[in-house]
Amino acid sequence: MQRIRIQTDDFSVDGEWKALREQLDANAGAVAAFVGLVREVQGDRGSSLELEHYAGMTERSVAAIVAEAERRWRLAAVTVIHRVGRLRPTDQIVLVLTASAHRSDALAACEFIIDRLKTDAIFWKRETADGDTRWVEATEQDVERAKGWVGR
Repeated sequence: MQRIRIQTDDFSVDGEWKALREQLDANAGAVAAFVGLVREVQGDRGSSLELEHYAGMTERSVAAIVAEAERRWRLAAVTVIHRVGRLRPTDQIVLVLTASAHRSDALAACEFIIDRLKTDAIFWKRETADGDTRWVEATEQDVERAKGWVGR
């Protein structure tokens, strides 16, 4: 079972955790969680990150990442929530929950999904700090982490 949402509103980690647990049967033995927060840009606490997406296309790109995780690991349930719009430092930006019978599958799938969201999900990101605005691309480290999953 997978739940994917792209939204402007904040999410409740507790509420999403409870919703995922309600989907699980007695074979689920582990849930891994990742919550991503917006960092300040260049030490500017007044900075912001604006995320844009193309409705439908972005959801399909995230669903493809989740489907790949489901092919690689035995997962009972997956939740991915990614926010769009203007966000400030410390705002929640992404939530990934993966459930499986075993912790190794839940942990690996959670890490895989986060790594691939950074490089393969269709979002446009723009940072604003100290009056300057710049488009953000995946870093070399992000690309290397995503490549590290090839053949694994």
